[in-house]
Amino acid sequence: MENGTAVNLQCDTTANPAPLGLMGFGMTTVLLNMHNAGFFQIGSMILAMGIFFGGSAQVIAGIMEWKKGNTFGTTAFTSYGFFWLTLVALIILPQMGLAEQSENSAMVAYLSMWGIFTAILFVGTLKLNRALQFVFASLTLLFFLLALGDYTANPTIKYIAGCEGILCGFSAIYTAAAQVLNEIYERTVFPIGVM
Repeated sequence: MENGTAVNLQCDTTANPAPLGLMGFGMTTVLLNMHNAGFFQIGSMILAMGIFFGGSAQVIAGIMEWKKGNTFGTTAFTSYGFFWLTLVALIILPQMGLAEQSENSAMVAYLSMWGIFTAILFVGTLKLNRALQFVFASLTLLFFLLALGDYTANPTIKYIAGCEGILCGFSAIYTAAAQVLNEIYERTVFPIGVM
């Protein structure tokens, strides 16, 4: 009891879910943007990654972050997990005859809204670490480049967006790897620029 109030001294011993979410986001982002850069077409590989690793694994990581009391992690991972699921749905629903293909202007609006959301989260990373700042800054840029590419139908902008998205995805993979390896080795293996 402290000042007549019960104090909960229970220590959180659950694992850090951020590497799972970052790896799910990063790997799926690299693969999708390899498509955007023109390396291959969208097929079952990207759709499966979008549903299961980019989508479901990030939602699970977001729920785990909620359990740890991390509002930023909950919001980011859950939102981007559902981003991947909605993106897959935008592709497969018309193919299944369940919805009309989205108009180009609708996709511009979709990508722009995600860019605005990501810019808001980027502001939150200014209190976190440099690695996350890079992930969210490059993701903000990616969404706006993709929106601009759809708006202008310019293949060069799509290619640039794809290359920038590959960099963004690898930055998330790096951040995930740093969190896992730094914890295992109990020292800085990969620096993340802790604030």
